[in-house]
Amino acid sequence: MNQIPMTVLGAEKLREELEYLKSVRRPEITAAIAEAREHGDLKENAEYHAAREQQGFCEGRIQEIEAKLSNAQVIDITKMTNNGRIIFGATVTLLNVDTEEEQKYRIVGDDEANIKENLISVNSPIARGLIGKELDDVVVINTPGGQVEYEVLNVEYI
Repeated sequence: MNQIPMTVLGAEKLREELEYLKSVRRPEITAAIAEAREHGDLKENAEYHAAREQQGFCEGRIQEIEAKLSNAQVIDITKMTNNGRIIFGATVTLLNVDTEEEQKYRIVGDDEANIKENLISVNSPIARGLIGKELDDVVVINTPGGQVEYEVLNVEYI
């Protein structure tokens, strides 16, 4: 199976979620099922069916996380020689040449991407256009709204 690129922080978050699901959430659901069983007839017991549904979601998520972690290629960019180039895991500050607006993004794996936290997928158009570029380079990115020109103001490897 293909390896999935992931930052150290992304892998840590998945491990924390997995630990929570196994040590906290799974026992809570098991207790809820046991309590619902005590109420009698399982055919018409809404609490029982809801708890079983939660159990299915929880077990599915556990399997999904375990699969992701087993196929993860955890990349620690702090231990790499970067030579000032934009690579997976780098935090990049950009200047939109047209609007003079500054934007800061960190290039992460698909599962870690969250635009609200300025984490963009390595497979996004912006990241694909930035990979390999350096400080002060001007990059033209094809977006759904047309071409946007950015200047690279800063590259960090945190």
